[in-house]
Amino acid sequence: MARKLKTYQTSLGFFDLAIAAPSMKAALEAWGADSNLFHQGEAKESDDPDVIEATMAAPGVVLKRPVGSNGPFREHAELPTDLAGRSSKKTDRRQPRKPSKRANDDAADRKAALAFEKEQKRRERERAKEQAARQKEQERRQHAVDKAQGALDAARRTHDEKAADIQQQLGVLEERARDEAARWEKEKARLEAALRRART
Repeated sequence: MARKLKTYQTSLGFFDLAIAAPSMKAALEAWGADSNLFHQGEAKESDDPDVIEATMAAPGVVLKRPVGSNGPFREHAELPTDLAGRSSKKTDRRQPRKPSKRANDDAADRKAALAFEKEQKRRERERAKEQAARQKEQERRQHAVDKAQGALDAARRTHDEKAADIQQQLGVLEERARDEAARWEKEKARLEAALRRART
């Protein structure tokens, strides 16, 4: 059986956020919070009838409004226009309204809980699709890296083979140069001796 939904509120970045969810944990997951905002005093269960009505109309959907404003919560909200002129604490001068009949309507609660579950499943499908896209991109990058690494390794092997061949040829040439130097020294000594004999 679907759990009864409650409305939770917090402020993250430039927006106040609100959601109808079955638990604080579910609200934190939907907000993408990486710490317990309720434990830190940064989030709370809302008792504002307008906020409750807005979230119950779209269970599981994170609704927003510019931070510090008293406007209605919407799925797509404009950025705040006057951050400097507002204090960090919100002041709501409206008189609190009596809770709406919707809060006691079991059929509406069940419908909202089912809508929340549907929205949660949609978010999970969206996350799975994003994860699959990330995995595919990671595999594509890994394939490109492997291909580039393979080309580099092949080029290095070719270079090493050519360098070894050149070293071998250098060794042969150096040996030939030494042989030629020795031969020349002998021949020069013989010819110089002949020259000296001819002069005497």
